[in-house]
Amino acid sequence: MFRPMRRFKQQISEEDCIRILKEQPRGVLSMIGDDGYPYGIPMDHLYMEDGHLYFHCAKEGHKLDAIARCDKVSYCVYDEGYRKEGEWALNISSVVIFGRIRIVEDEEKKREICTRLTRKFTDDEAYLQKELQTAFPRVACLELIPEHMTGKLVNES
Repeated sequence: MFRPMRRFKQQISEEDCIRILKEQPRGVLSMIGDDGYPYGIPMDHLYMEDGHLYFHCAKEGHKLDAIARCDKVSYCVYDEGYRKEGEWALNISSVVIFGRIRIVEDEEKKREICTRLTRKFTDDEAYLQKELQTAFPRVACLELIPEHMTGKLVNES
């Protein structure tokens, strides 16, 4: 169903893919948008122990309309890369996930997702509590259930 990686020698392990998903704060969520056009949007994500990715967003808009029409999505994350000493080329690892996405309905799960996402970016507890009181009622959370994941290391040279 999913294509094997063509440049398989550049493939990284599942453990490295998970490390990148845990360490990097955001990626690009892609779906089928209006009139069949691709729609990709930068998103903050949370990788949780169940192997799923979680996002937060508004309760309405292009993204949710697209997901309602087709729940199949892809999500791409890449790291900041590194240069080997004496070389100009950047070495970048990326992860691409294909899966299905759905709205999280459980309020406690949504609260956990929003709390953990906020703590990924700040340890300001007062800010977190204010956001949970004021913004939480307007937030939808999404769960991406992976069906296929690959990662690779590419050298820009």
